[in-house]
Amino acid sequence: MQTTRFTGEQIIGFSKQAEAGVSIQDICCSEGFIQPIFYQWRSRLGS
Repeated sequence: MQTTRFTGEQIIGFSKQAEAGVSIQDICCSEGFIQPIFYQWRSRLGS
């Protein structure tokens, strides 16, 4: 089973940063993942 590098709290934090106005591209580049992963997390956890 594949594990993730990021905890649920971190993923929620990324989502809150995006809601606060930080560019999704900036979040992804600084944390080391790609944009489609961010959108997958958002679809699983809700907006």
